[in-house]
Amino acid sequence: MLSVEKIELHYGAARALRGVSLTAEPGKVTTVLGRNGVGKTTLLRAIVGRHHISGGRISWQGQDLGRSKSDARARAGIASVPQGREIFPLLTVKENLETGFCLLPRGERKVPDEVFDLFPVLKDMLGRRGGDLSGGQQQQLAIGRAMVMQPKLLVLDEPTEGIQPSIIQDIGRAISYLRDKGDMAILLVEQYYDFARDLCDSFYVMDRGQVVKSGLRSDMIDDEMRALLTV
Repeated sequence: MLSVEKIELHYGAARALRGVSLTAEPGKVTTVLGRNGVGKTTLLRAIVGRHHISGGRISWQGQDLGRSKSDARARAGIASVPQGREIFPLLTVKENLETGFCLLPRGERKVPDEVFDLFPVLKDMLGRRGGDLSGGQQQQLAIGRAMVMQPKLLVLDEPTEGIQPSIIQDIGRAISYLRDKGDMAILLVEQYYDFARDLCDSFYVMDRGQVVKSGLRSDMIDDEMRALLTV
């Protein structure tokens, strides 16, 4: 389980996170909602080790992550699909997927069949350069690359941003499939409320660097939630 306890994070003198706490459990989708600029991406970067916190505690599977670097967290089973996807545009789809091998024992360096089952277009485009794919296809590639790492915690930062509706449905089905396997915790940052509501088991709403509302999916009241996301 991921446990984030009252973390603080500063950019110089600016306080970006203010006592943020949350948990993410295997077999469940935990969603972080909020408008642009409220600290959602900063929170995810703190969890994956791209920003160091100035207070509080982040622990994964009972171990305090402290100031460990992002590669150490990846070796501990944390994979990230960042905002903007960050695929390698000059590498082929096959080569992009194989970058996920770096943390695996030599005998386990294989792209799982489920990557192509969930995203058949990737199998059809193995020889194409990543930069030649559409934005939606690149997002599928970024998720597939994370799956190659065999993570126990998958962190996704706005996977629906700028994506056409048909591929949003494919991404939603992939997240549901990974959740239902039961051995992976999924932390999803989203602004697309309907997508997040339909997938999540629990939610946190952020505003100005802090959590202002949280609960289970059954606690979501659409009008109230939409108001929090548009104020």
